[in-house]
Amino acid sequence: MKAADTPASGAPASGSPAHSLSRQKPSEVLQVERHDFTHLVPENRPRAQPMQGFDDIYTDIVDYIVRCTHRIWDERDVGLIYTHYTHNCVLYSATGTIYTREEVVRDTIQRLVSLPERRGMATHVIWNGDDQKGFYTSHLVTGTGRHTQHGHYGPPTGRTFTSRTVADCMIFENMIYREWLVSDQMAVLKQLGLDTQAYARNLAKTYFDKGLLAIDIGENRRLIGQYPPESKADLSIANTDLERDTLAWLHEVFNQRMFGRIKDVYAPTVQYHGPLMAELYGVASVMHQTLGLVGSLPDCSFVPQHICSTPCEEGGTKVAVRWIMEGHHTGYGLLHELGAPTGKRVQVMGMSHYHYKDGKIVDEWRVYDELSLSMQVKLAQMADTPSVLD
Repeated sequence: MKAADTPASGAPASGSPAHSLSRQKPSEVLQVERHDFTHLVPENRPRAQPMQGFDDIYTDIVDYIVRCTHRIWDERDVGLIYTHYTHNCVLYSATGTIYTREEVVRDTIQRLVSLPERRGMATHVIWNGDDQKGFYTSHLVTGTGRHTQHGHYGPPTGRTFTSRTVADCMIFENMIYREWLVSDQMAVLKQLGLDTQAYARNLAKTYFDKGLLAIDIGENRRLIGQYPPESKADLSIANTDLERDTLAWLHEVFNQRMFGRIKDVYAPTVQYHGPLMAELYGVASVMHQTLGLVGSLPDCSFVPQHICSTPCEEGGTKVAVRWIMEGHHTGYGLLHELGAPTGKRVQVMGMSHYHYKDGKIVDEWRVYDELSLSMQVKLAQMADTPSVLD
């Protein structure tokens, strides 16, 4: 979630430090990876791209998303949400959906209460669009902090944590009107030493009490009747050849189960940054993580919902994919928190960032939240046997 403020004159807030732009040309849209935070929220910088309708302080779309995130979360200007989200914004997360700006304000306050020392550091911003049609940003954040206050995680444990979050935002004239948020809450729970099963059960109970039950509709349309999977991927959401190539191999790996394609698209030296803060190396690790995810949901379908890419000053191009997997928990794999196969239908909301160099993927960041899947399974079990909750 993002928010920021702008002085009426368009000048930076008083008392803020001078920010050098010596490492990036003023005419270029900012990039995150190699620069200190002070270079990402510049003062007195001319606009690097047209930003019609945006507050004067924002010089490009990366400046906007990094600066406003910092002001709302780290500087505590929660009320700036009113000028940076539409009244009827929709925020989709792995554990629920928010439909109004006021709910975004309330949810933000609650999270700040529980983890007041959390800092969210921009890792990537991959984007496309313009100020006429609207911007789309995929913002990967590495969050660190300490659990020092009573809140939705219960009594403070005093423990530290690190986790990854991706927020995909649709933005028009300074306002976020739709957002997809995937936060690895399971990583946080485990590092805080909390009972993950009890937390997932309590989360499911809040939905169950509202009468919101998961409905198993059976087929997920990966296989139509007795036909095999579609031979080709749907490339309609792609904008470049690299994006089309990415969608093609993702379809082959996840839907056609041609896992051997992984060795063709990943560099031998690839580093994999996965859920639960996994840091793994080599093609074999990517293969195992992918097999393990599909193994837990053997009938799953994989549907990319958005893709965008930006050239990277580190070399090559970074590609962001927002995707959904749907299937039934009928196998064993990486999703250990789900336990023995339950047969319950689950939906995985995921985000992946890929760094291509010389035609190969040298880094992948894959984010999904196993807490959401545990909650879905427990909710389905509650629906089967509601009497046990009486």
